Amino acid sequence: MIGIRIPKSVGERLDNLAKRTGRTRTWYIREAIMEHLDDLEDIYLAEQVLERVRRGEEPVTGIDEVERRLGLED
Repeated sequence: MIGIRIPKSVGERLDNLAKRTGRTRTWYIREAIMEHLDDLEDIYLAEQVLERVRRGEEPVTGIDEVERRLGLED
């Protein structure tokens, strides 16, 4: 179980949606988390890699090398 605090306006919106659809607030909160968790992971993990690249700690491959490896050279 996880407890979170949300703004009153968001709680009211959840209540209204739940009443209008017959689902619970918890159902909508779970759905929102499941829908966006992959995106959040991608964003924050990509930012960490970018910082390592900027510090020279992460290897990078240029487009010419990628094309060569994939056999896409002209």
